[in-house]
Amino acid sequence: MKKRLRWMAVMTAAACFMAGCAREAGVDVASTPGVETPAVTTEPEIIIHSERETDGVEPDGAGDYYLPEEREEKDGMIRSYLTGKMVPVSQGNRRPAAVMMSNDKEARPQYGINRAGVVYEAPVEGGMNRYMSLIEDYDDLERIGSVRSCRTYYTYFAREFDAVYVHFGQSTFAKPYLNNVDNINGLEGIGTTAFYRTKDKKSPHNAYTSGQRITESIQKLGYAPDYDASYKGHYLFARDGKEASLEGRPGVMDAGTVKPGYAMNQAYFVYDSSDGLYHRYQYGGVHQGDEGPVTARNVIFQYCQSGFYATTDYLNINVHTSDCGYFMTGGKAIPISWEKDGEFGVTRYYDQEHNEVVLNQGQTWICIISTKDFAKSEIIGK
Repeated sequence: MKKRLRWMAVMTAAACFMAGCAREAGVDVASTPGVETPAVTTEPEIIIHSERETDGVEPDGAGDYYLPEEREEKDGMIRSYLTGKMVPVSQGNRRPAAVMMSNDKEARPQYGINRAGVVYEAPVEGGMNRYMSLIEDYDDLERIGSVRSCRTYYTYFAREFDAVYVHFGQSTFAKPYLNNVDNINGLEGIGTTAFYRTKDKKSPHNAYTSGQRITESIQKLGYAPDYDASYKGHYLFARDGKEASLEGRPGVMDAGTVKPGYAMNQAYFVYDSSDGLYHRYQYGGVHQGDEGPVTARNVIFQYCQSGFYATTDYLNINVHTSDCGYFMTGGKAIPISWEKDGEFGVTRYYDQEHNEVVLNQGQTWICIISTKDFAKSEIIGK
């Protein structure tokens, strides 16, 4: 059965506490001058807690997922902060590269996207989306990209993972925010070390980097190669051999096909029970990376308030003010809320009982969706 994601209907049916996701949203622009603020309705505010609620008591199902303090090296392997899988220590302990990638038709396929442990997809101007691919397994990649320019909100996404942000230029509005994250910029002196252009694509779709170039650039810029000692990870992952099932969770529904509602690329994910993955489609066909079809084990719809910078088409997406979303895995979906732990902290996702969601091991794809476009997104059952 086809289910349109209208939040008030879900709230009524499932007694959801997160009222207001379907509202026309305002933007908190106190720290961002020059942004036009959309009108704010009088829908109830989301009331959620601001700290990870352990307080000495493990959340529900704690025996089924790994806690941050359990992360330790074993036989040259360590658990990835991105996927929850065991990976070589040389990969798992170093900071990932957060690479801005184009999603223009002319730029396809995206090189390196199949290796990403986490992918953020968010709108930019003109109805187009871009990706930020967080990659830890990049040593042997000779071509990554094409690499495109920065937007403000991506700097916050990259910092959540203590990543080195890789981009080719930036919007005027994003430039000050680059001071908040270690970054490799194609428009600065490091550009000739970090990037190269190919002849099989036209500019601006032909700027690429590589694993070796990223490593050399990190060394040349003097960035710390490994995670900061204070970093404790971003997600909770199911234990080896266990499934983070959504059966019986508040508001659970079938999620055979999920559509974020992006206008230009018409992206959607289809669940395949034979491999337990969501297979991605866009532009009317299978989404192909350079190493094959793009898939994800976990899909998150994160609805965010948004506005525009002054009279421009440049979006300002509010990634700090808590709002609602959906979490999909194993062919099921549940309504969630999200909250960010301070300006530079990580974003946590919670179910309706405020238990932090547990991801299945593997790639996670996060669709950032404006609350104004909430009604365009869909969850379609079996």
